[in-house]
Parts: sequence; C-alpha cells; structure tokens
Amino acid sequence: MSSVNVRVAAVERVTPLVKHFTLVREDGSRLPPFSGGSHVVVSMDAGGKVYRNAYSLMGSPADTNAYHISVRRQERSRGGSLFMHDKVVEGSVLQITLPTNLFAISRMGRKHILIAGGIGITPFMSQLHDIERNGFDYELHYAFRSPEHGAFADQLKARCGERAHYYIDSEEQKLDIRAVLSRQPLGTHVYVCGPGPMVTAVLETAHDLGWPQRHIHSEQFGAPPGGEPFNVTLAKSGLVVEVAGDTSMLQALEQAGAEIDSLCRGGACGRCMVEVLETDGELLHHDDYLSEAEKASGKKMMPCVSRARCTHLLVNL
Repeated sequence: MSSVNVRVAAVERVTPLVKHFTLVREDGSRLPPFSGGSHVVVSMDAGGKVYRNAYSLMGSPADTNAYHISVRRQERSRGGSLFMHDKVVEGSVLQITLPTNLFAISRMGRKHILIAGGIGITPFMSQLHDIERNGFDYELHYAFRSPEHGAFADQLKARCGERAHYYIDSEEQKLDIRAVLSRQPLGTHVYVCGPGPMVTAVLETAHDLGWPQRHIHSEQFGAPPGGEPFNVTLAKSGLVVEVAGDTSMLQALEQAGAEIDSLCRGGACGRCMVEVLETDGELLHHDDYLSEAEKASGKKMMPCVSRARCTHLLVNL
C-alpha cells in the first residue's frame, strides 16, 4: 500500500488520556485529499518492532495542509497507543498510508444520527464537515465517562448547538439507544463508533427496530484480542510463523515478511482475509465481516483480529 512520510507539527493534550497530533507532509507539500469518516494507518518503528494502528482523520476535508488525529492512551494496548503518547513528540517523523474511507456519510440519507462513545468521537469530527457543507439534518449523541474525559465536548457543543446530546456516566446520564432510534423518520441513517458493547447495542437495536442494513454504519478501531500462542504455516513458502499471545496474526505475518494487504485492521473491511486450508483446532473469529455461515465453514479468517486455538493451521499465502 502506498505511504506518505509525515512530520508531527504539534502535540496537544486534550484530556488526561487523549493526545491530539497535527501531521504535515515531510516535504512540505499538501497531503492527499480525503472525505469525512476517512482513516489512515500509522506505522511506528519501536526499535525494530513495527506497530500499525488505524486512526480517524478529524480535520476539514477542504484543508489538506495538515491531517489531525487523536489517540487515547491504552495501558493494556499492544504498544501502539503507548508509543504515540510516550515517544512521539513535535518533530517526530512517521509513515502513514493514504486515506481510506469505510465510514462515509450517505448522500442519500434523509437524516443522520451520529452515536459516539469515548474516543469514538474522532471520525465524526470530519464527518460533520461533510454534513454541514451539504446542509444535511443530523443529531450527535456522545457518551463519555466523566466531564474531564469528554474530548472536544465544548468545541462540539459550540459547533452543533442543540443537535449535540451528551451522556456523562459519572453524572448517571445514560444513552437510551432504543429511544433515539425509534423516533427517527424513514430514510434516516445511523453511524456508531466507540467501545464494542456500544457498537453491538446500536447494531442490534437498529436491526430489532427494522432499520434497513444499508442504513446502519459502524466503525471500531479496538486492539485485537489476545489469546494463546499458535503457529501458522504459509502454504506457498512453507514458512512457519509463530503468533504470540499478545500479537495479532496479521502483525506476526507482517513481521515475518509476508505480503498481506490490509485496510481497517479491525475486522470490518475484509481486505486481509485469508483462506484456511487445514487446521486441527478451532478458529476464533472476532471480525464483523464474515457471515455466520462463513465463520462456521472454517475456510476463511481475518488475521487482523481473529486467532486460532490449534497445533496446526495452514493458510493459502
């Protein structure tokens, strides 16, 4: 995948756990165009170990002089967020992929409901530019655990006015997903980004209420789950790759030099899907791309988030 070298022009602490990074092209030229909801994958070289994390672009698509991303510190992460918080400073040089959009605003939507939890607010920062430019009707519902952890809450309240609704857990304010979704006009689209349980709750509620699948959009950039170590054998080369308990299968394959395409790195896009030829154990699927029938067949898996519990796994790579 094509990449761009960027320099960190500024670092700002937004909340006790969130830092905001302004990225400019290392050669001083404009960055590639993007649309609201786009993300880039940031590559971080930590002494020979490379982390690759996806982050939503937050700025206006009309301004490509700089990209803006925000990163929440995750103490139990695989290392990417800690690297961004502890090692990346103004002047640091990073490598990013070209922008990809798997979470775009539908131009056909009658209304748009944006539901964010915690750091899941980030893709909506750029989506709002597209919504406002097109004059679309919308509501923003933003849940966070306490006032000091409401990243960009004041900025969004000033920008969105009465369209912004906040739910602060420490003040016992709860988001009633069913109430929000049940009162929307036909033709409304819903978008959710945040913790896994919130995303699941929105998707399940929308389905229960009869929302068309094409009107339901989600994005989640959580760290892939860990598990027991296992080995995977590449059929074309015979190479055996060890997948450690705290490393995703995709990361292990990349570190071993295997060429495997990827986009979201979160089990949503299907780009990194691999064909399973043989296994003597169980595939542990954690993606949102494969159908239940495909998962049950044991013939495909998403190495970005899925794992195996086995002694033998042969894939068509």
